[in-house]
Amino acid sequence: MLQTIQARNVTLHDLSTKFGLQLVEDEDFFREWQDNLPEITSVDKQRLDRVKKSYSNLLQYPPMLENTVKMVVLSPLLELTDFYLSPFHIKSEKSVEISDEDEGVIVKGDIDVLVLSEQLWVAVIESKKTTFSLEVGWAQLLTYMLANPHPDKPAFGMLTNGASFRFFKLVKGTNTQYGLSKMFNIFNPGNDLYGVLSVLKRLGQLITSNS
Repeated sequence: MLQTIQARNVTLHDLSTKFGLQLVEDEDFFREWQDNLPEITSVDKQRLDRVKKSYSNLLQYPPMLENTVKMVVLSPLLELTDFYLSPFHIKSEKSVEISDEDEGVIVKGDIDVLVLSEQLWVAVIESKKTTFSLEVGWAQLLTYMLANPHPDKPAFGMLTNGASFRFFKLVKGTNTQYGLSKMFNIFNPGNDLYGVLSVLKRLGQLITSNS
């Protein structure tokens, strides 16, 4: 059924009316991003501090290359969570094009979706400009999460544009529901990448224990 909607055109309204998808705002629905989070080692913190500095440095010299987000920010996170190693595997879905008008100029970008072990989806918004908020990718990420081949298990997702990160949980059932984490941002005081890594590690633990 999902194939009847083009991912680039899907809206949250489409997902609500066609699949009964509902947002749950009760924080108890999505405790996985808050509870039993693993500690981040000092070595991990040093690596993530360098990632933050690297990203901040690149912003000083626009425009950023299309693949900068994945190369500089996402790849180190996936490496530190061991998502490149068995039992995880990564496959890439077809990019979804997005566009917006900025001062009379059409700004285009892509949303790349990576599938990790069929229960965790990572969506990356890539653009030569950093004007795209995460909201432009909500519906597209949820569309892929609805295709979870294990409907008896929750699906998880992470959406990022390089600077901001938000986690998603989707549960199928009589009422298909999803919940959101707080927004993590690389420029918040301290280093929010610590929290992002910790949540990713926790989700990885849950997926391997349920497989």
